[in-house]
Amino acid sequence: QVQLVESGGGLVQAGGSLRLSCAASGRTFSRYDMGWFRQTPGKVREFVAAISWGGGTLYYADSVKGRFTISRDNAKNTVHLQMNSLKPEDTAVYYCAARNRDGIATMWDKYDYWGQGTQVTISS
Repeated sequence: QVQLVESGGGLVQAGGSLRLSCAASGRTFSRYDMGWFRQTPGKVREFVAAISWGGGTLYYADSVKGRFTISRDNAKNTVHLQMNSLKPEDTAVYYCAARNRDGIATMWDKYDYWGQGTQVTISS
Protein backbone atom coordinates (compact mmCIF):
# COMPACT_ATOMS: atom_id res chain seq x y z
CA GLN A 1 0.00 0.00 0.00
CA VAL A 2 0.98 3.68 -0.07
CA GLN A 3 1.04 6.27 2.70
CA LEU A 4 0.16 9.87 1.88
CA VAL A 5 1.02 13.04 3.80
CA GLU A 6 -0.28 16.45 2.74
CA SER A 7 1.31 19.79 3.53
CA GLY A 8 1.10 23.40 2.48
CA GLY A 9 -2.27 24.42 3.80
CA GLY A 10 -2.81 27.68 5.61
CA LEU A 11 -4.67 30.96 5.81
CA VAL A 12 -4.51 33.39 2.89
CA GLN A 13 -6.56 36.30 1.66
CA ALA A 14 -8.87 36.03 -1.30
CA GLY A 15 -6.95 36.37 -4.54
CA GLY A 16 -3.87 34.79 -3.05
CA SER A 17 -2.12 31.51 -3.79
CA LEU A 18 -1.14 28.31 -2.03
CA ARG A 19 0.73 25.24 -3.14
CA LEU A 20 -0.28 21.96 -1.58
CA SER A 21 2.06 19.00 -1.62
CA CYS A 22 1.44 15.32 -1.05
CA ALA A 23 4.35 13.06 -0.25
CA ALA A 24 3.91 9.36 -0.87
CA SER A 25 5.79 6.46 0.64
CA GLY A 26 5.45 2.75 0.31
CA ARG A 27 5.00 0.97 -2.97
CA THR A 28 6.01 2.44 -6.30
CA PHE A 29 4.37 5.83 -6.61
CA SER A 30 4.07 5.62 -10.39
CA ARG A 31 1.61 2.74 -9.99
CA TYR A 32 -1.03 5.18 -8.81
CA ASP A 33 -3.35 7.70 -10.36
CA MET A 34 -3.65 10.61 -7.95
CA GLY A 35 -6.40 13.00 -6.96
CA TRP A 36 -7.12 15.96 -4.74
CA PHE A 37 -10.42 16.31 -2.94
CA ARG A 38 -11.78 18.81 -0.45
CA GLN A 39 -14.38 18.69 2.26
CA THR A 40 -16.24 21.14 4.46
CA PRO A 41 -18.24 20.20 7.55
CA GLY A 42 -21.50 18.45 6.76
CA LYS A 43 -20.74 18.07 3.06
CA VAL A 44 -19.63 15.21 0.87
CA ARG A 45 -15.98 15.06 -0.10
CA GLU A 46 -15.70 17.02 -3.35
CA PHE A 47 -13.46 16.25 -6.30
CA VAL A 48 -10.93 18.96 -7.15
CA ALA A 49 -8.36 17.57 -9.58
CA ALA A 50 -6.77 14.34 -10.76
CA ILE A 51 -3.68 13.26 -12.64
CA SER A 52 -2.87 9.95 -14.27
CA TRP A 53 0.07 7.79 -13.19
CA GLY A 54 2.33 9.15 -15.94
CA GLY A 55 1.07 12.72 -15.73
CA GLY A 56 -0.31 12.70 -19.24
CA THR A 57 -3.97 13.06 -18.31
CA LEU A 58 -5.30 15.83 -16.09
CA TYR A 59 -8.84 16.56 -15.03
CA TYR A 60 -10.33 19.42 -12.99
CA ALA A 61 -13.60 20.26 -11.36
CA ASP A 62 -15.33 23.14 -13.15
CA SER A 63 -15.12 25.22 -9.98
CA VAL A 64 -11.31 25.27 -10.04
CA LYS A 65 -10.55 25.04 -13.75
CA GLY A 66 -8.19 27.81 -14.82
CA ARG A 67 -7.17 28.55 -11.22
CA PHE A 68 -5.71 25.28 -9.93
CA THR A 69 -2.99 23.12 -11.46
CA ILE A 70 -2.20 19.55 -10.50
CA SER A 71 1.24 18.08 -11.18
CA ARG A 72 3.38 15.18 -10.07
CA ASP A 73 7.02 14.22 -9.81
CA ASN A 74 7.36 10.44 -9.84
CA ALA A 75 11.08 10.66 -9.12
CA LYS A 76 10.30 12.44 -5.85
CA ASN A 77 7.06 10.59 -5.04
CA THR A 78 5.11 13.81 -4.80
CA VAL A 79 1.99 15.38 -6.22
CA HIS A 80 1.22 19.08 -6.00
CA LEU A 81 -1.80 21.30 -6.27
CA GLN A 82 -1.01 24.90 -7.19
CA MET A 83 -3.97 27.06 -6.22
CA ASN A 84 -4.21 30.61 -7.57
CA SER A 85 -6.89 33.29 -7.40
CA LEU A 86 -8.26 31.70 -4.27
CA LYS A 87 -11.80 32.43 -3.17
CA PRO A 88 -13.49 32.12 0.23
CA GLU A 89 -15.51 29.20 -1.17
CA ASP A 90 -12.25 27.29 -1.63
CA THR A 91 -12.01 27.03 2.16
CA ALA A 92 -11.95 23.34 3.11
CA VAL A 93 -9.79 20.49 4.27
CA TYR A 94 -7.90 19.25 1.23
CA TYR A 95 -7.08 15.56 0.86
CA CYS A 96 -4.66 13.75 -1.38
CA ALA A 97 -5.77 10.34 -2.63
CA ALA A 98 -4.35 7.46 -4.66
CA ARG A 99 -5.90 4.70 -6.67
CA ASN A 100 -4.31 1.77 -8.43
CA ARG A 101 -3.48 2.57 -12.05
CA ASP A 102 -6.90 2.27 -13.64
CA GLY A 103 -7.58 5.71 -15.08
CA ILE A 104 -8.33 8.91 -13.24
CA ALA A 105 -11.60 9.15 -11.36
CA THR A 106 -13.71 11.93 -9.89
CA MET A 107 -15.65 9.92 -7.29
CA TRP A 108 -14.06 9.72 -3.86
CA ASP A 109 -15.05 6.07 -3.39
CA LYS A 110 -12.89 5.08 -6.35
CA TYR A 111 -9.73 5.91 -4.43
CA ASP A 112 -7.94 3.40 -2.26
CA TYR A 113 -5.61 5.47 -0.09
CA TRP A 114 -5.99 8.84 1.61
CA GLY A 115 -3.87 11.33 3.46
CA GLN A 116 -4.90 12.98 6.71
CA GLY A 117 -5.82 16.28 5.07
CA THR A 118 -4.56 19.85 5.29
CA GLN A 119 -6.70 22.87 6.16
CA VAL A 120 -7.01 25.69 3.64
CA THR A 121 -8.76 28.86 4.79
CA ILE A 122 -9.39 31.81 2.50
CA SER A 123 -10.40 35.08 4.11
CA SER A 124 -12.51 37.65 2.27
